[in-house]
Amino acid sequence: MTPLEHMTRAARVKVMIFDVDGILTDGSLTYGPDGEVTKTFNVLDGLGIQLLQKTGVITAIISARKSPIVLARARDLGINHVWQGHHDKRVAFAELLEQTGFTAEQCGYIGDDVIDLPLLTKVGFAVTVPTGHPEVQHRAHYVTKAGGGRGAVREVCDMVMRAQGTYEQALSPYFA
Repeated sequence: MTPLEHMTRAARVKVMIFDVDGILTDGSLTYGPDGEVTKTFNVLDGLGIQLLQKTGVITAIISARKSPIVLARARDLGINHVWQGHHDKRVAFAELLEQTGFTAEQCGYIGDDVIDLPLLTKVGFAVTVPTGHPEVQHRAHYVTKAGGGRGAVREVCDMVMRAQGTYEQALSPYFA
């Protein structure tokens, strides 16, 4: 797919949906001595999400795993649409479409494994990371240069804002 095709797809995004493990994080799960799991998130990704929201794009999380850490991160970023513990992500996706009133074609989704294929093959802008499963990379419209948990989400947020002509406006407060 050409850069023009990526930008055309990104320009239509009204809802950007993120997987967690391998996308908002690098995919590592650290288990503490009491069995608790910790995750590490990237601040560049977080600001990218907040900037994207300010341009009017709705953001959402759909994850197969369930974690209070994800809820805390979503709350910190102002992500109001969060589904966890959904191994069949189509159910959460259908609920999201119903809640927002948008179509699958107006959504972007970034995921990295075969569990994400049902959404990646439905949305208008399907994205994965360089470490994404080969089947996912084969079906994605765009593969980020940055890795999951290492700026991939920011790359996508910036791309959507550039494609929609809102990038300069979103960054303007930082140049005042």
